[in-house]
Amino acid sequence: MQVRRDYNRPFFSNKRRGMGSRGVLVFGIMLGGIAVFLALQFDRIQLTALEAVGFAPTATPFASSLAVQGSQMYIEGNVGGAVNMFSSALQQQPDNPDYLYEYGSMLIDMNLVEDAIPVAEHMISTSSQDPRGYALKARALMWSSPAEAIQAAILGIDIDPSFAPLYAASGVAYTNLGRWQEGVTEGARAIEINPNDRFSLFAYQFPLTYVGRYQEAIEYLEQSIAMQPNLAEPYFYLARLYTLPGVDNPEMAIATYFRILEMDPGNAKANLRLCETFAGVEDADFRVAQPYCDIAIQLDPSYASAYRQRGQMQYNRRNYEGSIESFEECIRLGSDEIECYYLRGLAHYWLGECDQSWEILQESRLRAQTQGEASSVISSIQIGLGNIQENCAGFANQTVPTVPPPTAVPPTPIGGGYG
Repeated sequence: MQVRRDYNRPFFSNKRRGMGSRGVLVFGIMLGGIAVFLALQFDRIQLTALEAVGFAPTATPFASSLAVQGSQMYIEGNVGGAVNMFSSALQQQPDNPDYLYEYGSMLIDMNLVEDAIPVAEHMISTSSQDPRGYALKARALMWSSPAEAIQAAILGIDIDPSFAPLYAASGVAYTNLGRWQEGVTEGARAIEINPNDRFSLFAYQFPLTYVGRYQEAIEYLEQSIAMQPNLAEPYFYLARLYTLPGVDNPEMAIATYFRILEMDPGNAKANLRLCETFAGVEDADFRVAQPYCDIAIQLDPSYASAYRQRGQMQYNRRNYEGSIESFEECIRLGSDEIECYYLRGLAHYWLGECDQSWEILQESRLRAQTQGEASSVISSIQIGLGNIQENCAGFANQTVPTVPPPTAVPPTPIGGGYG
């Protein structure tokens, strides 16, 4: 019997098991589905494979996790770390109003006010009916542009008249415009609405200070600090209040600065304030005070105010050469503090360097006028110029113009610019 082989068919052909055109189509669809699934899940499959061999990359935390971590860092007093966490959270959710408000508030706590303004404006543009954006803008502007800060607060109050920080920021802004009673009224309104709002308690100290209610200012500030005791900046305001007339408690001020150094041993400003406070007490011993200025300079060699204070103590101890060096460094670093100018001129006079003294004091007189310095400063400069006329050869015929007293201007609030 002869078997015929058909070479056009597979060797194991079976008609009953044949797929036919429909079977081929189904099989193709299955293969396509598997290919699509693998493509869509490639990253996950790759990650699983890498995890199996110990080479998986670190997963990016969710925005909410970053915000929680940032909030915890803030509670612990690590404001810089908290800012970084909220910045990362905002990269994932750039329009989240909760994150924007916390982030902007923390920037203000770090004195990065210019960085906080665009954050506030972005929040207003993306969440126009959220009063927090307007409160954030008012806080950012209450020192530099108080009138604009008040306008922002009013817009926020129109949206929600029960949001306390709007009144608190407005109170500081009114104070900076010299409208102290309105500042007190606004600050009191904020406390009335929410007596547990930390910012409102903190802000109320400023109008109270400028109407002479120092003890009340201390009490409200202490309440604010108790809510977040790990932030260094509020302690500076508290210590400053302890040195004001009528309170006059330098021991508490010194203890407060040491509290700051417990939290932050490398804080140059706390060391400078200790230097100033020790130098300002009755029967001051400059040998106790000056090391703190020296430490401040070691911690921050660009700290002009520390050179100013060290120069003042050197001048008072009749170390005129040393004071001139300190004042020159203060000026080189760009300071406008008048002591670095006119005391340097007086130091040259006591060294018998009349030409330098005359030139520096003339320049200092014009600077003092322009900056609206106190009449006592201008009087000291005038006396120095008069001494040169009387005691230095060749200056008897020089004229010393009579300087009119400067126009009285409200003092800079102790919060704005107390750096």
